[in-house]
Amino acid sequence: MEKLMSVIENPKEFIKLDRFDGTNFTRWRDKMTFLLSALNIYYVLDSALPPMPKPTTEDSDVVKEERKKREHDELLCRDHILNTLTDRLYDLYCNLKSPREIWTALQTAYQNEKRGIDKFLALQCFEIKIFDTRTIMDQIHELQILVSKLSDLEVKIPDALQLGVILSKSPSSWNDYRKKILHSMDKMTVEQFRTHIQTESETRARDAISQPSSSAVNFISQNDSGSGNKHLKVSKKFSFKKRKKF
Repeated sequence: MEKLMSVIENPKEFIKLDRFDGTNFTRWRDKMTFLLSALNIYYVLDSALPPMPKPTTEDSDVVKEERKKREHDELLCRDHILNTLTDRLYDLYCNLKSPREIWTALQTAYQNEKRGIDKFLALQCFEIKIFDTRTIMDQIHELQILVSKLSDLEVKIPDALQLGVILSKSPSSWNDYRKKILHSMDKMTVEQFRTHIQTESETRARDAISQPSSSAVNFISQNDSGSGNKHLKVSKKFSFKKRKKF
């Protein structure tokens, strides 16, 4: 975003966006719209823009300048759009000469395609599982990435539903925490919940370090009993020899 903002201050500065590979079309479209608007050339993509009349010998200098500017802006707009496509997509759309044709073709191809992706990503959201073998915050972060992708596809998932997915998919070791949250009357946003569960996770990690495990306690107890038995055997052996001497 900082790179895009610099275009406003210096429109001639070249900005290279991440290449569009066919995924996250909405995000790419919004960034491209912002860039082209900052360069004052987005207007050439407007379907309501009337075409320039064909040149005649009676054209005034003003009309000639307008035509020259339109041709320059269309060429610049086309180059910017194609420059942000991967090689595969570039080869597919470079035969189109008009930037408006390229823009319309991309919208038609990927806005229609996203309908099937919507269902797949929404299904992934409900199939997610959280395990004890990994940190819970890393797994929540993955869910947030998935929610972000759905948002790009204009699929909004309410905070309450996101919290419900996390709590319902949490492992049994988080049962007490789940009950505490479910019985709480306070409403939480996703960000508030992330802070809350991160504090809980860090507290559990500190408790695990400060408290010895049961296996360590058993090992110490066995060593103590073993050393006691050894001492008892030595004592008996010594007393036996002592009695034999008399």
